[in-house]
Amino acid sequence: MLISWTPEYAVGVPAIDRQHQELFRKIDALLEACNRGEGKQVLGETLTFLEDYVKIHFESEEKAMIAQNYPEYQSHRGEHQKFVENFMGLKKEFETEGTGIRLVALTNRIVVNWLKDHILMTDTKLGAFIKAKQSE
Repeated sequence: MLISWTPEYAVGVPAIDRQHQELFRKIDALLEACNRGEGKQVLGETLTFLEDYVKIHFESEEKAMIAQNYPEYQSHRGEHQKFVENFMGLKKEFETEGTGIRLVALTNRIVVNWLKDHILMTDTKLGAFIKAKQSE
C-alpha cells in the first residue's frame, strides 16, 4: 500500500471521513497500477472513477459548507476548483503520453500530496466548524 488513510486524517464528520477513506483506497489502487506498469485501460478507468468521485465528494463538502454558513466557503471551494484543474491536466497528460515515471511523479504531487495537505489543513477546520455548530 502506497497511501493509506489513518485516523490523523479524520475530520470528525462521518460522511466526509468515509468519502476520504474511499478516495485514499482508489488513489492507492492508481499508484499500485502505475508501479506494476499496468496498461492504459486500467489506469484510465481509475482516473475516470477518481474524476467522478472527486466531483461528488467536493459537491458534498460544499453543500455542507453552505448549509452551515461556513465562513471560509469561498477559499475552500477555490482549493477544490484548483485541484480539479490540476487533476484534469494530469488526466489529459495520461491520455496523450500514457503511463510512465513522470505520471507516477505527477500523480504523487498533484493527487496524493494535495489530498493529504487539503484534508489536514483545510478539511479538518471544516470538520471542527461543523462539529461546533452541531453541539450548539
